[in-house]
Amino acid sequence: MSKDLIESVKKLREITGVGFKDCKSAIDETGGDIEKSIELLRKKGIAKASNKMNRTAAEGLCLLREENGEVSIIEINSETDFVAKNKDFISFCKEVSEINFKNKGELEKINKSHMKNNLTVEINLTDLIAKIGEKITIRRALFFDNKDGENSFYIHGAVENNIGKIIALIKTSKKSENNSEKKIAMHISAMSPLALDEEKLDKKIIDKEMEIIKAELLNSGKPADLVEKIAKGKINKFISDNTLINQVWIMDPKKKVSDILREDNIQIVDFIRYKVGEGV
Repeated sequence: MSKDLIESVKKLREITGVGFKDCKSAIDETGGDIEKSIELLRKKGIAKASNKMNRTAAEGLCLLREENGEVSIIEINSETDFVAKNKDFISFCKEVSEINFKNKGELEKINKSHMKNNLTVEINLTDLIAKIGEKITIRRALFFDNKDGENSFYIHGAVENNIGKIIALIKTSKKSENNSEKKIAMHISAMSPLALDEEKLDKKIIDKEMEIIKAELLNSGKPADLVEKIAKGKINKFISDNTLINQVWIMDPKKKVSDILREDNIQIVDFIRYKVGEGV
């Protein structure tokens, strides 16, 4: 067995929790494609859906900057956690975070911007890679202005002020008396919703999930005439579990996020959640 095959099987086992034999079979059948292997195992009913089923995570940092009610966030990746703790790497990330705020999350402008040493971010990044000897990428960035609402955020796994492994940023119609928007940001950090509500959930995600659910039901021996009915119930649960306003409130399982919004008379305008390496 080749080293690449062993690594692929190991990676698939870590993500799915499925045994070696089934993982090897899936890897062989899909030509080594991890995402397709996960899908295949789920269709066969061997693996269950979980938040772990993202592609292998990279390391790095998420950084936030807030000024006058406006907030920017940026994710910068490294290959290892060792480099993510490197002083030169952290210093670079901090300065790029400031540049991100000034350029309102536009990556192209960020890369062309000059740093304190009068060299562009691109050139400094290349020099840092050469110095550290590891691939480093500025992956994504975003900016929330202070129009049409109030911004709040939560940082999980903070390593320094406004630097962490997960950042949840939320814009609400107004600030609540109970500081609920901060708590909702914490909820987003933990529960990782895919969208605000069903209307904003990508139809391709729903269709793919329905395809997997039906295949799993058929492979489990369920009669074809019952598959449609059971699948409908399962997809409704999937939508509920993955849309923010329909999720069970993390601080009180008897409530949903929508209940908290109603109690405090606030609406969610927008939200985003960055987790280091998620989906890489």
